Amino acid sequence: MSVRIRPLSSLNVMLRSLLLSLLLPLAVTGCNGPLPFMSGGRLDGEIQPAPQRWALTKDFGVVQLETETEAPYSVNVAYTLVEGQLYINAGDTETQWVKNMNANPLVRLRDGGSIYELRAERVTDEAEISAFGKAWTSHSMFHRDPAELDEVWIYRLLAR
Repeated sequence: MSVRIRPLSSLNVMLRSLLLSLLLPLAVTGCNGPLPFMSGGRLDGEIQPAPQRWALTKDFGVVQLETETEAPYSVNVAYTLVEGQLYINAGDTETQWVKNMNANPLVRLRDGGSIYELRAERVTDEAEISAFGKAWTSHSMFHRDPAELDEVWIYRLLAR
């Protein structure tokens, strides 16, 4: 009995290469946080004490947020600093990370290689929403003013 080996077609080789190129980055980074448009798991980094007054590189940008539910869930989120206070904003969308924080406000934030263990507190005060909105909309003409929305999901992040 002879075994017949069939050569791989070029389409088959291309499909395998494409699959490998998509899965390899997920396998390498999947346990260390989110990808640009996908959530991740537990964030790695060196735990630092939360500052009383935040002074990040810029007054706005993107950081990684881990919510503490049954399984760690991390996402990339936009942050805004207003007078040294750190805010994150989901706009008028109650995202999965917002639902997680409503269930458990203890979060972890990664900026660069540093992890900060924090507590998320939803902002409901109209004056504070307005002050945040001025800073938020100054970053981009595409940012909607949260004061004009019916319901917003803005959180200040505080030391635990």
